[in-house]
Amino acid sequence: MLDKLFFKKKSSETNTFKEENIPSHVAIIMDGNGRWARKRALPRIAGHHEGMKTVRKIVKESNKIGIKVLTLYAFSTENWKRPREEVDFLMKLPGEFLNTFLPDLIKENVQVRIMGKKELLPLHTIKAVDEAINKTKNNTGLILNFALNYGSRDEITAAVKTLASEVKQGKLELSEIDESMIEKHLMTHDLKDPDLLIRTSGEVRLSNFMLWQLAYSEFWFTDVLWPDFSEEHLREAVSQFAGRGRRYGGV
Repeated sequence: MLDKLFFKKKSSETNTFKEENIPSHVAIIMDGNGRWARKRALPRIAGHHEGMKTVRKIVKESNKIGIKVLTLYAFSTENWKRPREEVDFLMKLPGEFLNTFLPDLIKENVQVRIMGKKELLPLHTIKAVDEAINKTKNNTGLILNFALNYGSRDEITAAVKTLASEVKQGKLELSEIDESMIEKHLMTHDLKDPDLLIRTSGEVRLSNFMLWQLAYSEFWFTDVLWPDFSEEHLREAVSQFAGRGRRYGGV
């Protein structure tokens, strides 16, 4: 096992983390839905549906802990290669999730955002996402940021193209391009980089997720499949994060 988890407190107990030890931005690669279903002789879509329930739990727990931004890798630019039936189901999940959970998100002061090529999503998916964004835009609590039809290489390529175009048009000098300028052209330009990355299911790779933004993030991997990921697992990840020293290349 990649992790050995021992829990003394339940998620319902009072938050005992010190504010300075809580990661401001947590990013999660939610992996293992298909394997969860296969272990139970169920279709893959059953695993995705169960995974959606886990999203609800983890959003609520993140808000309770005091995490300010939660970015969830919901659908990558590479996921279009999956079987048509599975893709169609995945495109329906945002609507189902937001239609049932939106009242709770509003009540808990959560702001919904999306990053990715939204314009390439089905109209019903865009409609559901836009409604959630609009109805929560004035909320000031946890930012729930869905990476939907997102790929980090695609994001960086688009930023480079925009910068090159601005240089070509004389709007920008080549000497003006630095890290901060590139960051301003990324989809996360108004968000702090993730402090902590969590990936479930035992896979130990980034899968084209936030390659620029994760440069100095702490990583936490677990064998637990996403549908089985609990509030206690999240707290263990945060607890381990709190015990690490972050030097950003220094001593």
